[in-house]
Amino acid sequence: MKKAKIIFWITTIIIFLFEGVMPALTSQTELAKEGIKHLGYPEYFGNALVVFKILGVLVLVIPQIPKNVKEWAYAGFGFDFIFASISHFSVDGVGFQSFFPLIFLVILAISYTYYHKIERYKNIAL
Repeated sequence: MKKAKIIFWITTIIIFLFEGVMPALTSQTELAKEGIKHLGYPEYFGNALVVFKILGVLVLVIPQIPKNVKEWAYAGFGFDFIFASISHFSVDGVGFQSFFPLIFLVILAISYTYYHKIERYKNIAL
């Protein structure tokens, strides 16, 4: 159980840092705005994306949030990573930029798997 919690928290904190903290701190920079334009999205899309990313990571790290809300957050991040990868493949072609979101998709999948292992253990312990 201890190993499951450690793996869950390490992967979830990675998602928290890269999908919550980093976008919150850098979303209004010219580089970030240019990145959104480069992919063909309007500027307001980037702003909305940052708001939902911050809400999503808060849902993942706050233990009191109901399980079904966490499921939606995991699904939202899954879609985010998949569509980010598709956007980069479409605009930039095959390259590291296109595969980078898929690395985070794997980290998210590990977090999700271990979240459920912990929840299953809690239910058995009751």
